[in-house]
Amino acid sequence: MFVVSLNYKVPLTEIDRLQAAHIEWLKACYADGIFVASGPKKPRTGGIIIAQCPREILDATLAADPFAKAGAADYDVTEFLARMTIAVLDSFREA
Repeated sequence: MFVVSLNYKVPLTEIDRLQAAHIEWLKACYADGIFVASGPKKPRTGGIIIAQCPREILDATLAADPFAKAGAADYDVTEFLARMTIAVLDSFREA
């Protein structure tokens, strides 16, 4: 499983211009079963994505983000093993 931290590199006006396309990209990633959770940081300096897939798929997926294509965000990817979860997330637990 991966935690992806997006950090905006451009003003929020540019992020807002790309937001609709980014949301459509997110929806497709959820439909493909790649993303588990996502949302903006507070304060709004970027976002967080929780993903479950092979690293090469994640890298290709992140490269397709409209934010990435526009050079509007950097992505910091951290892999971790979800050894403990609340009951509703048991299917994401890793040995």
